[in-house]
Amino acid sequence: MTPVVEKIGAAVDQWVAANQAALSATRRHLHAHPELGYAEFETTSFLEERLRHHGLTPRRLPTGTGLTVDVGAGGGPVVVLRADIDALPLNDLKEVPYASTREGLAHACGHDVHTTVVLGVAVALASLDGLPGTVRCVFQPAEETVPGGATEVVASGVLDGASRAFALHCDPSIPAGTIGLRTGPITAACDRMDVTLTGPGGHTARPQLTVDLVDALGRLITDVPGLLSRQVDPRTGMSLVWGAVNAGVAANAIPQRGQLRGTVRVLDREAWKGAEELMRSLVTRVAAATGAEVDVDYIRGVPPVVNDPRAVALMRSAALETVGSDHVVLSAQSMGGEDFGWFADVMPIALARLGTHGGGAPLDLHRGTFDVDERALGVGVRLLARTALHALEADAEPQHSGPPAPPRTRRPAPGDTSSRPSVEETHRR
Repeated sequence: MTPVVEKIGAAVDQWVAANQAALSATRRHLHAHPELGYAEFETTSFLEERLRHHGLTPRRLPTGTGLTVDVGAGGGPVVVLRADIDALPLNDLKEVPYASTREGLAHACGHDVHTTVVLGVAVALASLDGLPGTVRCVFQPAEETVPGGATEVVASGVLDGASRAFALHCDPSIPAGTIGLRTGPITAACDRMDVTLTGPGGHTARPQLTVDLVDALGRLITDVPGLLSRQVDPRTGMSLVWGAVNAGVAANAIPQRGQLRGTVRVLDREAWKGAEELMRSLVTRVAAATGAEVDVDYIRGVPPVVNDPRAVALMRSAALETVGSDHVVLSAQSMGGEDFGWFADVMPIALARLGTHGGGAPLDLHRGTFDVDERALGVGVRLLARTALHALEADAEPQHSGPPAPPRTRRPAPGDTSSRPSVEETHRR
C-alpha cells in the first residue's frame, strides 16, 4: 500500500464511520421511491441535489436520466465507478418503514445499494485532498432492460479517457462484511429466442395426414438442448432453457400454430458471437424432420461480464484492506445477465460481489422480499474508494529521468475484451 492510498483510505474509513446513518437514510429513500429504466427522473434529481450539495458538478446523460460526476482536481489518470439506478416491476412484499411507496415497483436487485455506495464514494472523496487523478462516478439508467443502459453510456463518450471501470453487485448468498471476487467470466451473456411453428392442423385421430405441431414442439424442447451440448465446448457454459410453450386449445385437434420461448446463456464472449447462427441452425434441422414450417426470432441481449485480471488484482488489494483475507471469497459464476459487460468494449472492467446477507432466511434477488443488511453499505464505500485509489496509482504515468523505454509487445490475456460488436434490439431478461 502506498502512502497516498493509506492516507486517503484511512480518511474514507473515518468518513464511513461518521456517516453510516446517512448512508442508510439515503438507501432507504431510494428503496422507497423505485423507478423503472429510463424513467428514473426523481432518482436522478435526488442524486444531482446530493452531489451539488457537496460541491460537485454532475452532468446528466443524454438519455435524460442517469448522470456522471468527476471527483478530483483533474490531471492524472481517470478511473470509473459505475452504479445502476433502476428498479424492477415487482411488488415490494416487505413490511418495513422504507418499503416501496409505488405499487408494482421495487428495488429487488439491490440497485439502491449500488447507487448509495457510489454516491458515498463521491461525497467522501470530494471532502479530501490529494487524489492522484480523477474518479468518474457513473450513475447508469436502465440496467434491467436489454441491451441495457450501459450501451447508452458507452455511446455517449462518458467513458472516454478513462483507464478502467469497476462496479459491485449485491450478493445475498454471502454474509455482509464479505466480498466476492473472480477473474474472467463472472456473469453470462443472455439472449432470447422465440420459435414459431406452423402447419395445416387436423384431427388427432389422423396425425399421419397432417403435421403434428405438438409433437414437433416436443422434439424441439428436448432435441435442441441435447444437440447443443454436442456442438459447443462445455467450457463456454452455453445453455438453452425453454421458459414458455403454447399450442392448441382442444384435446382432439392438432393446432395450426405453436410457439416456444426461451433464453440462451453463455459465459464465453467469443462463443456468444456465434450463438445466434448456431441456434438457428439447430432449430431448423430439428424442425425439418417434422414437416413443420419454422420461424426463429432471435434477440441479442447483453454480453458476459469478463473480469480483467489486472483490474481484479487491484480490487483484491482494496478488498484485503477493507475486510481482511478471511472475508474475501471466490465468487461463483452466475448465468444471470448484467449490462456492465458493455463497458468492456472500451476498457478493462471488474465486477465484485458485495455480501448483503444478515442472517435468517435467504432473501434472493428479483423477489419482492429482497432486503439487505445495511452494514454492507459502508463496506461497499470503503471497497470502491480504495479500488479507485489503487487503480489511479497503478495507472499513473511513470516519471522517467532518462530516455523512454522501448515499447513492449503484450500477448492477449485470458478473457481479453477488445473488439466488441454492437447490439440494437431490446428485450427484458
